Amino acid sequence: MSKNLSIKYYVEPDKAALAGRAAQYFVEMANEAVEARGRVRFAISGGSTPTAALELLADSAAPWRNRMPWDKLDLYFVDERCVAPDDPESNYRMAREALLDHVPLAPERVHRIEAELDPEVAAARYESELRNTFRLEGAESPRFDLLALGMGADGHTASIFPHTAAVHELGRLVTANHVPQKDAWRITLTWPVINHARSVFFLIAGADKASIVSEVFTGPRDPERLPSQLIKPASGILTMILDKDAAALLPATDGDGCGVLERER
Repeated sequence: MSKNLSIKYYVEPDKAALAGRAAQYFVEMANEAVEARGRVRFAISGGSTPTAALELLADSAAPWRNRMPWDKLDLYFVDERCVAPDDPESNYRMAREALLDHVPLAPERVHRIEAELDPEVAAARYESELRNTFRLEGAESPRFDLLALGMGADGHTASIFPHTAAVHELGRLVTANHVPQKDAWRITLTWPVINHARSVFFLIAGADKASIVSEVFTGPRDPERLPSQLIKPASGILTMILDKDAAALLPATDGDGCGVLERER
């Protein structure tokens, strides 16, 4: 295994182009997984940036919908707010309205977090769902084919917020994380599970993210304050798709809009 983490980033001119690149990436990686293993297990995060990409996947006028192997796809969630599934803040509701109501994905292939339950119960039930659907034994971890992340302006990712217990969680697949900054509970995959995925990528847009993106990927290591620094996939490769505003403080890309950073693992 490489001792370094290779961070590959692709910079698009605006949010619309970012969504298109992300939708293309979803489809390409899904089909690669199906070709290699006969199925694809995809975990998504909430937020406006991935929502735009999911809407493109659902759009019959876009080129991606008919290329996605819906009959071989299982959709999971990286994290969830502790609200009912029809709440405006629900990541599941976002996915349903943007994607699930419009594509031929069977309901039994959608594995939501039951975050309307007590947080610890919801985390335990989702961990059981992962163990059952991935057929895990003992200390095995699920291996998602594709896992999409966002990044907050405070450096959090998934629902692993600065100075919260999830930063230090190593033993569980899923944890209930109290977030004092939000005065709320969240359910989230733990960072070792995220790092075990075959392909992990960030979707990041907006000028308000430029400073934190630079700090996370080029600054000193401080994962207690910047939990996104915990994301170091076992594959040795981390992918980012950004708009030009979010990438403004990263090193310049090549003529194809691609850049590479190397960091110690």
